[in-house]
Amino acid sequence: MSIEIYTTRICPFCIRAKRLLDAKGVEYHEIQVEFDSQKRVEMQQRSKRHTVPQIWIGDLHVGGCDDLYALERNNELDSLLEPYLVQ
Repeated sequence: MSIEIYTTRICPFCIRAKRLLDAKGVEYHEIQVEFDSQKRVEMQQRSKRHTVPQIWIGDLHVGGCDDLYALERNNELDSLLEPYLVQ
């Protein structure tokens, strides 16, 4: 199980989401989809969404950047990230 985030390099929402995950001290697997149509299709099939970022914490599809920050505002993000903290 891992944290996965589908991104593009210039997406400001992707950058914000990665910045929050970095600040939380977790490692994540970034999957860039801007030049990989197969990975973009994979992302769309998994998430049923077409926008980046799309974020998974383990098996939980968090959604996008706004969804990630909503978890943070509601004090729910830390408990989801706890198993993934870099020691």
